[in-house]
Amino acid sequence: MTRTAAAISGAALAAALLGGCTDLARDDRRDSRIALPEAPRLDPFSRARPGDELPGGWRAWTLSRFKKPTDYALVADAGRTVVKAHADGSASGLVHDINVDPREFPVLRWRWKVDRLIPGADNTRGETEDAPVRIIVAFEGDRSKLDFDDRIFFTQVRMLTGQEMPYATLMYIWENRAPIGTVIPSRHTSRVRMVVADSGRDRLGAWQQEARNIREDYRRAFGEEAPMIKSISIMTDTDNTGEQVQAWYGDIAFERAAHAAVRESSATLD
Repeated sequence: MTRTAAAISGAALAAALLGGCTDLARDDRRDSRIALPEAPRLDPFSRARPGDELPGGWRAWTLSRFKKPTDYALVADAGRTVVKAHADGSASGLVHDINVDPREFPVLRWRWKVDRLIPGADNTRGETEDAPVRIIVAFEGDRSKLDFDDRIFFTQVRMLTGQEMPYATLMYIWENRAPIGTVIPSRHTSRVRMVVADSGRDRLGAWQQEARNIREDYRRAFGEEAPMIKSISIMTDTDNTGEQVQAWYGDIAFERAAHAAVRESSATLD
């Protein structure tokens, strides 16, 4: 992507305080009748009907008025309502605002399906940074900690688009060749990191169940404790390669670490 487009993508992209949650967990061990707080909810696509408007918490967002938007629609697939994305030299997404403490709910679980890869896409290069599917996690944080280059970049994005960049962004992607778990730094800003959640052709055409420990991925990507999560987005983009691709997204949910098995991380690219 261009420097501005990648930044705007990130832009598109409080539960309980840790002390309170810890106290509640201790109370729960003393008295099993006291329930732990439920995970914050993203409105599920599966509860809508094919052809309906998006569930209430979801809304469309665009990268720029100069970018062609990707088409998103609720469709039926194997008896469940999911989102179908169709990109044709386009880039835009759907976003859901949410307040989540990753110390309490570190695991993000989702389903997605891709029928083909994007020829020529390579997320290690800014000019070919496209992906058939992305789950984008945006974080709150203290922008005074940003280095000079990132502050200038954030200011440029705000002036050009009217949108504020998140303090930090993790993008889970399906990559053509990089191994699962690889962390790919953005070529445009140090505040965006891509984590390869699926890779290659072996799983094409079938629904994939994904679960990632966001807290651990954030630590590995940014070298600090993960702050509050402010939004979750989905995006299918082919604006750099000009290709056509379609993909499907199922429901997205947060969980406690004890409730989910997650894929282990592997490599980091410089």
